[in-house]
Amino acid sequence: MNTPAPVLGTDVPRAEGRAKVTGTARYAAEHLPPRLAHAWPVPATVASGRVTAVHDTEVLRLPGVVAVLSHENARRLATPDDPTLHVLQDPRVPHFGWYVAVVVAETLEAARAGALALRVTYETDPHDVELRPGHTGIYRPHDANGGNPTDRERGDFADAFATAPVRVDRTYRIAPLHNHPMEPHASVASWEAGRLVVHDSSQGTNAVRTALATLFGMPEEDITVHSPHVGGGFGSKGTPRPQPVLAALAALHVGRPVKLALPRRQLPAVVGHRAPTLHRVRLGAAEDGTLSALAHEIITHTSRIKEFVEQAAVPARVMYTSPHSRTTHRVLPLDVPSPSWMRAPGEAPGMFALESAMDELAEAAGIDPVELRVRNEPDAEPDSGRPFSSRHLVECLREGAERFGWHTRDPRPGVRREGRLLLGTGVAAATYPVLVSPSTAEATARPDGTYAVRINATDIGTGARTVLAQIAADALGVPLDRVALALGDSDLPRAPLAGGSSGTASWGWAVHQACTELLEALGGFDGSVPAEGLTAAADTTDLAGAGSPYARHAFGAHFAEVQVDTVTGEVRARRLLGHYAAGRILNSRTARSQFRGAMVMGLGMALTEGSSLDPASGAFVEADLAAYHVPACADTPDIAADWLDEEDPHLNPMGSKGIGEIGIVGTAAALANAVHHATGVRFRDLPLTPDKILAGLAGEGD
Repeated sequence: MNTPAPVLGTDVPRAEGRAKVTGTARYAAEHLPPRLAHAWPVPATVASGRVTAVHDTEVLRLPGVVAVLSHENARRLATPDDPTLHVLQDPRVPHFGWYVAVVVAETLEAARAGALALRVTYETDPHDVELRPGHTGIYRPHDANGGNPTDRERGDFADAFATAPVRVDRTYRIAPLHNHPMEPHASVASWEAGRLVVHDSSQGTNAVRTALATLFGMPEEDITVHSPHVGGGFGSKGTPRPQPVLAALAALHVGRPVKLALPRRQLPAVVGHRAPTLHRVRLGAAEDGTLSALAHEIITHTSRIKEFVEQAAVPARVMYTSPHSRTTHRVLPLDVPSPSWMRAPGEAPGMFALESAMDELAEAAGIDPVELRVRNEPDAEPDSGRPFSSRHLVECLREGAERFGWHTRDPRPGVRREGRLLLGTGVAAATYPVLVSPSTAEATARPDGTYAVRINATDIGTGARTVLAQIAADALGVPLDRVALALGDSDLPRAPLAGGSSGTASWGWAVHQACTELLEALGGFDGSVPAEGLTAAADTTDLAGAGSPYARHAFGAHFAEVQVDTVTGEVRARRLLGHYAAGRILNSRTARSQFRGAMVMGLGMALTEGSSLDPASGAFVEADLAAYHVPACADTPDIAADWLDEEDPHLNPMGSKGIGEIGIVGTAAALANAVHHATGVRFRDLPLTPDKILAGLAGEGD
């Protein structure tokens, strides 16, 4: 028997690619059970207060309207761990956009018309939505997102900074950002003989099932949640959102299946957002650029009903050697929607500030920015002292600089010009932690020589369906076409959600173990498979949940070239290059797609994406894709992504690290540093929109 060619690491096309481009892949809102009704949610139009009346009489008389649900008639739900899911239960309004009613109708159009016609009256309270330093409500939280310690300090930062020959003390600001996946948050819910069946757009069906079981007071085994195809999430679908709760409430109320897709303009208020962050970064160094003191202190906002603290100072605990350091997080509760996960929460905003400050330090010390980072490479993780399982940031910087042509640049800012265009280049480093969670999986050998692998993983567009099949085929030693993978269903073996760049590491570990154990079991049958098939199950709780004595992170280097129009203030990216050290790359095609997609998202963060809260209404002003500008094809330049062949034996059986988020982490800083190099003006407030650029060029910035 010939040994099949290896499939792990190759550029295998997506298994579901044809289904997606031909429209046969079914997303949540495309499930159409018989007698389906349609629902449209009604958001609050005040920022703080309570509902005094829902005037539904006239709406119920409209053609096609079946029901109006509100706190007055919706089923009472148990109290969940996440207060954002406790909808239609009381008259309070904690922020603009909070759902106060749902209109159910025979058609989508009738439901929308009914929702627009529904009159809701309120009693309002004073509100505050402005994040500002010095606010009396700022406090020290217990911890930051991910369980990270709020504050960390080593040595005597204050004295070390005060006595450093070269010092940088700067503040940076990043506006609120929104996930805006292509597929809206949608659910189709139906009650079938006491069971609740939900098709939901989610990054993890187990979490949705658990939340619904708690809310409706029923066993998890009486609920099935399907999410076989998900059109993106970027974190906004990583925790249950209101749509499955509202759809289930409506379906129970009207006694028939109900579909509810959240309108895009409502998403910023109800599915999480990246909270705005205010950063103060202080760097003290010797004249040769060697850091002696490093501080990163951030302030962010949260809602009044659920605390979420963007862990933006955490990357400073990982990146550079410094004997004295201080990292702190402070948070301000306001009358705003609850912030939540957005691609690389913490790392993306935190590294913009840190890497911008490193660029400013390089300029102050007269040292090349790449060389400055190399000189401050640590031997072990600075805050914990743990050895790195692998760290090839210097190699990424060196190789990336060579490919980008970095050493041909004129280091002087503001000297390259093409007519009215100023040109510049910038660099930034990137990091993202290696995260892994316990998972289960099953692998079955069939008599016909094929294998079935079952795991409740979720493919949110990353290629997980393809890569997990590759892992299985590699472990079994069979061609890829002999492996069939089932995922995206809460009735499958339990698995963690797709988030934190941990999906493949977590799911793949369980799949690899199940397949390895199946091979061992098959040995007991002399390689033959019994007629009923043979199944092996794996649970990685003891292995993946055991922790590690090593500091495990992915690293990368980002390079950018920009042009700045001195007449219009428009910044255009000409080139982006990312070079990464992210363990073993399991599928070069899907990996490059992930790296480049994240870099495009970082481009948006730097140049076009930004939101603001209206102080009068409490609403996000940029609430749709006409006002919130995500990069389009015309905005994306020559984007190159590549990687080192990194071997790390301290990760998982595949030797892989997460890659879905690191691509966004350093991109914004590289672009902002390039804009400074082009103009000679330092811009510290993202996004770098034309109004800010023109003001800076006129001498009103820096």
